[in-house]
Amino acid sequence: NLSLSLFFSLFFADTIHLRVLESSPVGTAIGSVKATDADTGKNAEVEYRIIDGDGTDMFDIITEKDTQEGIITVKKPLDYESRRLYTLKVEAENTHVDPRFYYLGPFKDTTIVKISIEDVDEPPVFSRSSYLFEVHEDIEVGTIIGTVMARDPDSTSSPISDLQLDFVKVHIEDNPKEMTRVAVFVRILDVNDNAPQFAVFYDTFVCENARPGQLIQTISAVDKDDPLGGQKFFFSLAAVNPNFTVQDNEDNTARILTRKNGFNRHEISTYLLPVVISDNDYPIQSSTGTLTIRVCACDSQGNMQSCSAEALLLPAGLSTGALIAILLCIIILLVIVVLFAALKRQRKKEPLILSKEDIRDNIVSYNDEGGGEEDTQAFDIGTLRNPAAIEEKKLRRDIIPETLFIPRRTPTAPDNTDVRDFINERLKEHDLDPTAPPYDSLATYAYEGNDSIAESLSSLESGTTDGDQNYDYLREWGPRFNKLAEMYGGGESDKDS
Repeated sequence: NLSLSLFFSLFFADTIHLRVLESSPVGTAIGSVKATDADTGKNAEVEYRIIDGDGTDMFDIITEKDTQEGIITVKKPLDYESRRLYTLKVEAENTHVDPRFYYLGPFKDTTIVKISIEDVDEPPVFSRSSYLFEVHEDIEVGTIIGTVMARDPDSTSSPISDLQLDFVKVHIEDNPKEMTRVAVFVRILDVNDNAPQFAVFYDTFVCENARPGQLIQTISAVDKDDPLGGQKFFFSLAAVNPNFTVQDNEDNTARILTRKNGFNRHEISTYLLPVVISDNDYPIQSSTGTLTIRVCACDSQGNMQSCSAEALLLPAGLSTGALIAILLCIIILLVIVVLFAALKRQRKKEPLILSKEDIRDNIVSYNDEGGGEEDTQAFDIGTLRNPAAIEEKKLRRDIIPETLFIPRRTPTAPDNTDVRDFINERLKEHDLDPTAPPYDSLATYAYEGNDSIAESLSSLESGTTDGDQNYDYLREWGPRFNKLAEMYGGGESDKDS
């Protein structure tokens, strides 16, 4: 049995209007369309497509399965100044048809979509994505080296300003915020304004036994310029030289050759050779470098031995090692002479005491300071109490005597001689002695003097005699001792009472 059905499945709006900014990037969704369907389930599934219109190459439509809508997106960049309105014919179709039914009515529908392009204030556009200018390094300040061009894509056609060379930026006068940047590259071209010169400092020498045509130095040059064709140098002599010549190798190097047979250091020890170096760029630059050529003694193999001025005075064949050995010997001899003179001078120094016979019993020569009051080795105070002991042959116990001598004998003093008288006699004896040393002698003696008139103040044996208890003499000492005399002076009266 064949079932027949008659119904209309899809319904579209007659016309749909959409708007989009001209600055919208590709892929931007600008709106959607949707067809109504009375069916449900699979019979309600719809597929959308653009089937006609003048905007088929500028827009696209995507079917959204979840919402059953057609999403219209931007397919190519838009330009308001080029076109402001596009028309699309969109078709909606059921993707599922049940074969059990015969549809008298259609299962798809179409609608018209009009898309209006809205103007946007766009930044200016340069004629190129980047610019490259070339200038020579000697260009004058203020010279124009190139121009850049930009246009305003908006319909207002605003003028362009603020052109900068290094990194150009252009903005529209009525809207400074809209700005476009473009890179400008400036290539500096070289100008041949530097002269070539020697590549390094050359330490050149020629052997005394040199032969004509012998190579003594290979030279090269450098130039700060960088020509497009590469560097090319030419070498020549500033003037004809009878001793040397220059041979250009045509590879930016040259050879310095001898022109005569043999050189003599005794006549000329140094030669100055001016060499002219030129380049091949325009304008041609050249400079003159001077080679200093020393005349040296060499062996048979051409190896330099000596070029110093001192070597000219030495006999031929004397090497540098021999010269150093001779100098060392001279220095050693000078050191020996100086040491010998110093030792001899030290031996001639005279001692402090000119003669050992001038030594007296009260003149002692020693080189130590001594121990102060506790030093009993240098001098014995007992000698003052026993003058006879000075006649004995008594030596110092704290030092080693330099030699033994026989002291001059002096008269001995009796045991009961006062020390003061003894010292005065000795002083007078030395003053009148013609053989006394020609310098002063100082001897210090500790002499207490006679006993005190107050006698002993010790309380020992104070009660042995009556005389020890008599203090009347205190009254004779003056008013300061009156109190003491009153305390001890009235002893007998108290005793009697």
